Amino acid sequence: MDTADGYGRHRRPGGSAVNKQGFQPAQRLIDIASAVRTTPDLSRAALAELLARHGESPDDLTEAAFSEEDARELREAADRMSGILAEADIDRAALALNGVLARHAAAPRLSRHDGHAWHLHVDHGDDAGWGDWFLAAGALALAQILTEHGRVTWGACEASNCGNFYLGTGPGSPRRYCSPTCASRARVAAHRRRRREAGSADGPGHADGPGSVDGPGGADGPPAG
Repeated sequence: MDTADGYGRHRRPGGSAVNKQGFQPAQRLIDIASAVRTTPDLSRAALAELLARHGESPDDLTEAAFSEEDARELREAADRMSGILAEADIDRAALALNGVLARHAAAPRLSRHDGHAWHLHVDHGDDAGWGDWFLAAGALALAQILTEHGRVTWGACEASNCGNFYLGTGPGSPRRYCSPTCASRARVAAHRRRRREAGSADGPGHADGPGSVDGPGGADGPPAG
């Protein structure tokens, strides 16, 4: 349910033209948590680029406004949210989200700034730290998704050597991969593994030879979502 009434961060009012798209807090959470999981020491500049991509004001992303210490705080917050994003059990996920909200969230309030449409803020004021802001906004986004869908729709990509998370809120079977590329790679790997196992069971001469071709079919394709 990552809609336009998301939760952005701001330090100053203003802006003329209204951004109708607004913020997408759940996708922002997925992108930043995935980036930090893949690169734990992700640089301040890389984090600023990600934040800008999700609608944060350039004035709030200068080295003065978003410092190295702020970047460290944001990386720690992303690491904490990664634990929830990897949690598949709905009850444990709900308890973890309640814990984050109790510590980092405040009463919701509507805000409009920097040319964005009205959107929700749940941090402790406009001067809340980057970590508190990220935790509060991310936890509320996941809590809304959990209550709307009645299940955990997020998770860690099951493809080997992938550190990304995914968000699956569409219809269809639960999602397992972060992208069609990872789904295809996992499907081909599973197909080859089954053929190797079948070859081993049938004896020598039946395993994949150099002329074998693995087609795109298989049962491990990406479900809708």
